[in-house]
Amino acid sequence: MKLTILDPGHFHAALLQKNMVEGVDATVHVYAPKGPDLDDYLAKIALFNTRGEQPTHWVTQLYTGADFFERCMTGAAGDKAGMVVICGNNRHKTEFLGKLIAAGTHVLADKPMVIDAAGFAQLEKTFAVAKQRGVMLYDIMTERHEITTLLQKEFSTIAAVFGTLQKGDAADPAVTKESVHHFSKIVSGAPLKRPGWCFDVAQQGEGIVDVTTHLVDLVQWECFPGEIIDYRKDIDMLAARRWPTVITPAEFEKVTTLADWPDSLKKDVRADGNLYVHANGEMTYRLRGVHAKVSVLWNFEAPPGSADTHFSVMRGSKANLVIRQGREQHYQPALYVEPLPGEEPKAFAATLEQAMKAVEAKYPGVGIKRLGAGWEVTVPASYHIGHEAHFGQVAEQFLAYLKAGAMPAWEVPNMLAKYATTTRALELARSG
Repeated sequence: MKLTILDPGHFHAALLQKNMVEGVDATVHVYAPKGPDLDDYLAKIALFNTRGEQPTHWVTQLYTGADFFERCMTGAAGDKAGMVVICGNNRHKTEFLGKLIAAGTHVLADKPMVIDAAGFAQLEKTFAVAKQRGVMLYDIMTERHEITTLLQKEFSTIAAVFGTLQKGDAADPAVTKESVHHFSKIVSGAPLKRPGWCFDVAQQGEGIVDVTTHLVDLVQWECFPGEIIDYRKDIDMLAARRWPTVITPAEFEKVTTLADWPDSLKKDVRADGNLYVHANGEMTYRLRGVHAKVSVLWNFEAPPGSADTHFSVMRGSKANLVIRQGREQHYQPALYVEPLPGEEPKAFAATLEQAMKAVEAKYPGVGIKRLGAGWEVTVPASYHIGHEAHFGQVAEQFLAYLKAGAMPAWEVPNMLAKYATTTRALELARSG
C-alpha cells in the first residue's frame, strides 16, 4: 500500500508513522506548502528514523509547490493501491477529502472530518460517492484500541455481570464520558508545538465537534456494537453548551513560539488581552432511547504531576462499569466493576469470577481484585501501550478493511451518525 500524506498540519500525521506499518511501503509521498507545520512533521519523522530503539526507515518524497493539492490529486487519482492521509487544518478538510474520494482514492482522515452542519451535508454526499467509486473513507478513532475501553465494552456484553444497559434520563444518564485535555503537553518525549491556527475554531473547530468525536463514537460502539445507527431517527439532542478556555499571550507563545496573535485570532482576543477559545463543550442526548452525556474540557497545562484524564460510566441493571484516570490511578486509566446495592455480594462475586474465565481467554493476564464494595480490573502493563501507539493500530485496521474489500455494514452509517450528533450539538450550543 502506497502512503500519501496531505498537508500534515497536525502532529497526528507523524504519529501514524511512529512505527513501520506492515503492508505499507516505506516510501511516503508528502504534498504540503512550505512552513512550520511541514517542518515540525519532517522533524518528527527524522526523530523516528534516528532513534536508538526500533528506528523506522521512512523515505519521504516531498512536493511543496503552491499547487500541492492539485499535484496530490494527480498522484493519487484512481490509485486503489494507495491511500491518502489527511491530518491537518480542518477548514478545508471536508472539501479535500470529498475531491480525493471523487478522484477514486482511499482516504484515512483524522478527526473531525466535519466541524459544522454544512460540512456534515457535504460528508454525506462524499460517502455516497465513495460507494459509487468503490473506495473507502475512514476516520482515525484511536480510543477504540485503549485497553480499559475494550474491557468496558467486553464486560457490558456479559449479562450475568452487567445486566442490561439502562435508559437513564437527562439528569442521570445511562452513559457518561468526560475527557480533560491540555494544550501544553509532551508528545514523543518532547514539548508539543502547536500551530497558531489550532486555536482558531474556524479552522480547528470548536471543542464540542473535535475531541467529542471520540466520545460520541465510543457511546455508539459500546452501547450498540455491530448495529447500524440511523442519524435521522435514532438521535435526539436534548441539551448542549460551550464555553471558552482563556489563553494568555505568554501561554500562547510558549506552545506556538509565536510572539504575536495571528490575524485570524484577533477576533477572539478580548479587552483583557487574552485569547478566548471555545474549546470546551458538553451535550446530553438520547441514542435509541439511551440517555448519554459527553463532555470535553481543555486547560492550558496540567498541574505538576498530573496529565490528561478520562472518565466513563456505563450503567447496567446489575452493575456499573466505571473508568477513572485521576490521581488515585496515577493518571493511568483503570476499569472498575461496581455492583448495584441490590446485588447479593457472595453471589455476585461467584458470578464475576466465573465470567472472568472468558475475559481472560480473550485478554490473557487480565484479572480482578476486590476494592471496597466492587472490583478493579487488573491489566498487565503490556496492554497499556499508550495513545501514540494506537494510531498505528488504526492504520492496520484500515488496511485490513482494504484487504477485505469492504468495511462492516455499520461503519459508514455510524460515522454519519457520529458527525450528525456533534454538529447538532454545536448548533444547539450556539443558539443557546
